[in-house]
Amino acid sequence: MNVNAAIAAVAALAGLCTGVIAMLAFRWSEREQAKPTRSSLHTDAVLPPGVDTVLSVLRSSAVVLDEADAVVKASSAAYALGLVRGGKLAVEPMLAMARDTRRDGEIRQIELDLPRRGTGRGGDALAVSARVAPLGSRLVLLLVEDLTEARRIEAVRRDFVANVSHELKTPVGALSLLSEAVMDASDDPEAVTRFAGRMQVEATRLTSLVQELIDLSRVQNDDPLEDAEPVRVDELVAEAIDRCRHQAGTKQITMATGGTAELHVWGNRGQLAAALGNLVENAVNYSPARTRVGIAARRIPATGGDLIEIAVTDQGIGISEKDRERIFERFYRVDPARSRQTGGTGLGLAIVKHVAASHGGEVTVWSAEGQGSTFTLRLPEAGAARDRDRSRSETRESSESYDTGDLDGEDHGRPYETFTNEPLSAPEVLP
Repeated sequence: MNVNAAIAAVAALAGLCTGVIAMLAFRWSEREQAKPTRSSLHTDAVLPPGVDTVLSVLRSSAVVLDEADAVVKASSAAYALGLVRGGKLAVEPMLAMARDTRRDGEIRQIELDLPRRGTGRGGDALAVSARVAPLGSRLVLLLVEDLTEARRIEAVRRDFVANVSHELKTPVGALSLLSEAVMDASDDPEAVTRFAGRMQVEATRLTSLVQELIDLSRVQNDDPLEDAEPVRVDELVAEAIDRCRHQAGTKQITMATGGTAELHVWGNRGQLAAALGNLVENAVNYSPARTRVGIAARRIPATGGDLIEIAVTDQGIGISEKDRERIFERFYRVDPARSRQTGGTGLGLAIVKHVAASHGGEVTVWSAEGQGSTFTLRLPEAGAARDRDRSRSETRESSESYDTGDLDGEDHGRPYETFTNEPLSAPEVLP
């Protein structure tokens, strides 16, 4: 009997404790819900009806200030930009503009450069446009738009237009002067022949520049996977070699290939051929006479499917570390004078970069001055890339070691020591 009474007492005590804990937890939950959140630091009740909904769908960063300059509401983007800290607007020029608008009710706008959150470096500045307007009788609304990317694109566009204008003006001006020279030397057949030959060179350069501008525009705007197909790597290599066969033969450059058999990539054949052709052509152009250019390929494992690596190695002048950071920029040349001699436009590597990116791959470079360069093009293998492409298409429809570089028998620290496990094919000595 005493045992039963003890058990009952313990059970009653446990029930009492459980009730007390539940009551405390309920009170704590109510208190937490009553606390202001990041998006509503005071209370949404002070906002005019519908404003909260409108601000939540705006792309701009939004901040609402009360008459004491305290933040009533701020979007998550405003916190991400560092506009609001500790419940206060942290940008003094915007705060001053908000006070002026509260005083006279006038809408104001300003553009500022702000340091990125967590850095104080000017190079990391954010370009923003801020607009302040009264919201009711006591509140002020601040809308901030991030213009950083738009300004970067505009700068790229200006540079591109300036570079195109300069590059086009050079051969056009040369053709104009040469035509005048031909007219003046009409009674001298030898001079006419010489000037006509120069005109042909400038016309060829102009044609190449226009064609590469068209190619660059096409690879930037077109979706290469719309016309994707399995492409044999050995056929791409053969086409690239054939493209610069005459120039390589003139300089007595030997072409060596290896590891390209039985490998396929998935993509637009024309764009892939143009990209690899540009790499091989650059290797020939920047290689001294009587050297060797190697092209090799291999399959490497990667997350999401195997990749095919195609490396083009030369024994040319090499690229400095400073230039390697910009080598894939449009119109950038390591040696402008030499580029003009070889007919380079400065667009070839930019085209390679865009083709690689649009096919889900990448292009990298290893180089050492005086030792040569190795450009490596990595592309998805045909099988894995085709499966991913089809999967993306179905989802969209339902909702709507190698180193040609040990070519001279010496170790130059290339990224790979051999092409593949397969031996190089016999070098092709071009006449």
